[in-house]
Amino acid sequence: MAKATKKRYCYAFEEGDGTNKKLLGGKGAGLCTMTQIGLPVPPGYCITTEANIEYLEEGEKFPAGLMDEVHEYMEALEKKTGKGFGDPAKPLLVSVRSGSALSMPGMMDTILNLGLNDETAKGMIALTQNERFVQDAYRRFLQLFGKIGLGIEPDPATKEDKFDKIFDEVKEKYHAHVDTELSAEALAEVVEKFKDLIKRVTGKPFPQDPWAQLFLAMEGVFKSWMGKRAVDYRRQFNITQEMAYGTAVNICTMVFGNMGNDSATGVGFTRDPGTGENKLYGDYLINAQGEDVVAGIRTPRPLKELRIDMPGIFKELEKMHNTLEKHYREVQDFEFTIEQGKLYMLQTRNGKMNAWALVKTSVDMYKEGLISEEEALLRIEPDMLEQFLHRRIDPDAKIEPLAVGISASPGAAIGKVVFDADRAERMGNAGEKIILTRIETKPEDIHGFFVAQGILTSRGGKTSHAAVVARGMGKPCVSGVEGLDINYELKEARIGSVVIKEGDIVTIDGTAGSFYLGVVPMLDPELPKDLAILMEWADKAAKIEVWANADTPDMAIKAVHHGAKGIGLCRTERMFNEAERLPLMRNMILADSPEERKRWADKLMPMQRSDFVEIFRTMDGLPVTIRLLDPPLHEFLPSIEELVNEVSR
Repeated sequence: MAKATKKRYCYAFEEGDGTNKKLLGGKGAGLCTMTQIGLPVPPGYCITTEANIEYLEEGEKFPAGLMDEVHEYMEALEKKTGKGFGDPAKPLLVSVRSGSALSMPGMMDTILNLGLNDETAKGMIALTQNERFVQDAYRRFLQLFGKIGLGIEPDPATKEDKFDKIFDEVKEKYHAHVDTELSAEALAEVVEKFKDLIKRVTGKPFPQDPWAQLFLAMEGVFKSWMGKRAVDYRRQFNITQEMAYGTAVNICTMVFGNMGNDSATGVGFTRDPGTGENKLYGDYLINAQGEDVVAGIRTPRPLKELRIDMPGIFKELEKMHNTLEKHYREVQDFEFTIEQGKLYMLQTRNGKMNAWALVKTSVDMYKEGLISEEEALLRIEPDMLEQFLHRRIDPDAKIEPLAVGISASPGAAIGKVVFDADRAERMGNAGEKIILTRIETKPEDIHGFFVAQGILTSRGGKTSHAAVVARGMGKPCVSGVEGLDINYELKEARIGSVVIKEGDIVTIDGTAGSFYLGVVPMLDPELPKDLAILMEWADKAAKIEVWANADTPDMAIKAVHHGAKGIGLCRTERMFNEAERLPLMRNMILADSPEERKRWADKLMPMQRSDFVEIFRTMDGLPVTIRLLDPPLHEFLPSIEELVNEVSR
């Protein structure tokens, strides 16, 4: 291994300090920790964030000594696995994954199955006696490597992924609805077409040398730190260099979820990130690789069904749930692969939850003895409480949804359907309310998320990119609406005989997983009981009080309901803005004499007195600060536009 006297850029999973996320990235730190607490993790190592920063600072050149260490650690992997990197007889394949200190779901890049080439593919076929599996792994590698390692971008006109286009054409040729219906021969055809695309776009043949592949893959991951979507994400969420600087590269021995019906891949949470319920939650796909679940390429199955498909594996996951939560004392978001009946853990990180789930899990974990009251409070970001103010669909509306998908992120939203993230950004910045509607969202759509009221996708599950990012932002999301046929070129979607054009108004309900044409009535949200418990703890710990701005009895009631300890400002002029009071106020302003002005004021006085009585009764001895009448008079008068409209009528 690397000598202690020189600066190290690489750490094996059993060596790395799992608490040092700044050096190893969150993903690498998690892999190190899981390895060291005895969970089943494939062998691998981390290349540090420092290597990434030096690479960028040195004009996109690897720091001196890095590749020597990489060779050293690859040799160690070969010894651990009994396989050879580039060995046709027994090939070692690896994944190359990014990972910054703070979780940035989908913002950077991952390459799977690196090490495959024409010769190692033949060796894999001989070893596994499963040509379909190998051709499937090869085409996946070519697509990921082509995009990340070689920089092959979507078609600039249609924004369609060039690899996806070829794959869809082959599926159509063989009448396959999903990729699992393609034969080994059809997948081999995809492989050749992908290699042709790489040569056509880059002017060079696909690199058969695994070391050249690894070099380009490392560069691709390093460059992704300064990619547009990662930069946009850091800017949106105020992620500074002190919080996360650079991405690590995690090189991990491949395990395969696409080796048949005894293999699978999945993404899960130790508790439900939508409700906080203490049960395993997530999605999985039989005979698939991890990107299929996260990208939403196929609509997955809920994790609870794994209890039926693979009961032994489900029991292992339940034990792992307890191990992870006992160690991290946080809800964990994890990725796993099952290869021919054996479970492997590929990632863990603190789970992103909506406010309802975060409040419930904080209170529950305190009751379970995992965290203290103070720790429970510190888990809640103050701005997350805004999510409790989101509206929900009125259950008495009795309106049938147009379709039902998967409840990916709770809450309800109304807006115009927009099929493109760039157009969504322009319309949202112009003040329009939009619902970003996609077949599946990808990391490059992130700027559309920022302005959207909600997200709607025809593919994907509760752990797809759309779901995870929407939940983190507290935005409603409905995913996996099967039967929703979206055509980006025509800017329309169809479901049955119904056509939805871009710009049409829809309502989505991320809690129920439904969506509706037009505007659907909504209700104000109710505060959960667990929030009241947290607020009691906050009151005990607080050194200051929160008072409210409240100008009317109704506002005072809401202030007390939300825990205000007083009214810091009661603006008396706001008492006269109601429809039946405003004309009286205007008459007083326009009065010709003191006597007439007093007559109108006498009519207003009992109204104001009644308001004060109700406010004082509601506050029940809590302090109220009153500001006497102090408005510009024009606030009570009609606008120029109102007067013009009235005269023109």
